[in-house]
Amino acid sequence: MGLSVEDLETTAQEVLGKLRSRQPFQSKWDTAAFIILLVFISAVLLLLLLAGIHCCCCTCCSRGPPRSQKVSPKKEGRRGVDNLALEP
Repeated sequence: MGLSVEDLETTAQEVLGKLRSRQPFQSKWDTAAFIILLVFISAVLLLLLLAGIHCCCCTCCSRGPPRSQKVSPKKEGRRGVDNLALEP
C-alpha cells in the first residue's frame, strides 16, 4: 500500500512531461473538468458579489425604523366582525 520512491519519480516525470509539452489538457475530459471548475468558481464569485451588493444597498438605503401606520377612526370602526351586530 505504500508508495515507493520509484512510483513517485514516475508520477513526477509524467507531470513534468505534460508541463514541458505545454499541453495541460491531454483529453476532452480534462478540458470538460476545467470548464466545470471555472463555471463553479464563477457562480460562487457572482453570488458573493450579489450578497455584497445586497448588504451595501440595504444598509445605505434604510431610513430608520419603519413608521407605524395611522388608521383613521372611520376605517377603524369598519374593521372586524365585531361591528357586524352594531350596524342596522
